[in-house]
Amino acid sequence: MGVALLLVPDFLLIVGGALLRRVRSFDAGFWSGVERLVYFVLFPALLFRSLATSPLAAADAARLVAVGLGFTAAGMLLSALAKPLFRLPPPTFAACFQCGFRFNTYVAFAAASRIGGEAGLAAISVLVGVLVPVVNVGAVGMLARGREGRVIVELARNPLVLACLAGIAWKLAGWPMPELPGRVLQQLASAALPLGLLAVGAGLTLARTTLPLPALVWWNAVKLVALPAVALALAHVFGLSVLERQVAVIMAAVPTATSAYILAMQMNGVGAPVALLISSGTLLASVTLPLWIALVA
Repeated sequence: MGVALLLVPDFLLIVGGALLRRVRSFDAGFWSGVERLVYFVLFPALLFRSLATSPLAAADAARLVAVGLGFTAAGMLLSALAKPLFRLPPPTFAACFQCGFRFNTYVAFAAASRIGGEAGLAAISVLVGVLVPVVNVGAVGMLARGREGRVIVELARNPLVLACLAGIAWKLAGWPMPELPGRVLQQLASAALPLGLLAVGAGLTLARTTLPLPALVWWNAVKLVALPAVALALAHVFGLSVLERQVAVIMAAVPTATSAYILAMQMNGVGAPVALLISSGTLLASVTLPLWIALVA
């Protein structure tokens, strides 16, 4: 119960975004601007600052990254099984494939900061820094079958990938963070999570699609049940600390990223089933995520 209460403010922000979306003055154009601000400015600032100032030692980071890569690979394999199991049309499968392993970074950062403060943010930043390029390669690669050059283009201009690479490079160089830029980055980063969570709520939709119910259940079960179970098992195998185990499970247990819908629409036009998976998964995660965190604690 304590963990659930800890996450209540974050899920209330998601609910608030869903309610505000129904207010006329907060229309689609408004939320499009908020999403762009968070995606291109605020969240890159948060990622860069967290990675550049991360206190994690290289050995600890390596074990955490190994767990992250392990459960992400499991998510890709389980997601790929949906094609033979449900015989979906290729465009639908290609769009939904990413929903088995992509993660909502806003929810992950919010949960990690609630559980572990600055140490939790540092640990989740390391995972994000490594896994953002990996999951984007998987998602874009499936959507761009026959257009491999598109994968490179998408990664090269992804602001989260660029921010992660810059933050890791800064950390490896051993440079101190100057006071004034550090304060500016801190201010930008502090706005990223609340605005990001409001935008998540504004994007929720449960519109009907042609996605079969068994496929809907499968992808939500993969993302919200199977992946955190794999993460927890791997965390024990690699001997992670309690906080690192919590962070790994959080990353695995959060719902699919809302940007999965945008990517699907941009690259193959099949967005409705992805929107349904994101929205249903986000609603279910309000129950499953606190349960997984409590299980680790």
